Amino acid sequence: MKKNENILHFYLLATTLKNKIRQGSIYWNVEGPRRESVAEHVYDVCMLAIAIYSEYNLDLDIYKALVMLLIHELEEIIIGDITPFDSVSEQEKIELGKKAVQNILSSLTQKEEYISLTNEFNNRETKEAKFAYLCDKLDFDIQMKLYIDKGLIKLDKSLDSPVFKNPWIKQLIENGCTNPADIFYKYDYSKFKDNPEFLSLLNFSYNTDLSKLLDSYLK
Repeated sequence: MKKNENILHFYLLATTLKNKIRQGSIYWNVEGPRRESVAEHVYDVCMLAIAIYSEYNLDLDIYKALVMLLIHELEEIIIGDITPFDSVSEQEKIELGKKAVQNILSSLTQKEEYISLTNEFNNRETKEAKFAYLCDKLDFDIQMKLYIDKGLIKLDKSLDSPVFKNPWIKQLIENGCTNPADIFYKYDYSKFKDNPEFLSLLNFSYNTDLSKLLDSYLK
């Protein structure tokens, strides 16, 4: 019975991510019938990782990277989706996240293995962690571009959002960025510039109407 309770402690907590909306969707005022949940982001980024690994045949342990991605947002069950535009430092977010993950994984016998993987992901020193991190960032960039191509974001409706208090974002808008796809292309470009596979996909996504592309795939 204890094993069953251990399983359900983790499982039931993890499934609450289905009900947590991605903060980026809120901050950028994504319109439409519904907004992306954290759980959907986890699914999306895993699918992206599988596809990138398949097409570029990268030298890494894809299964390890996928486990990292599957559990990389567990902290948000407790601390929520803290973004770079919130008044929380990256180090503070990591510390809050560590405590949250330890709580969420506490019932599992293999908790130390999973905690170690979340730490590895946050440290971004191994090739699997670097790959997973870039997949996480690129998924957001692609999704923002898809929202724009579907006409679901209007920049002038988001002016009260905390993202516009960020000096870098202000500067990008002053320099001519007219929508979040432009902003995040420039904001994240430096993260991908030393990774040609990711940079190629970023550029392709940015220069393609993703809404029309998706429609063509569904025909």
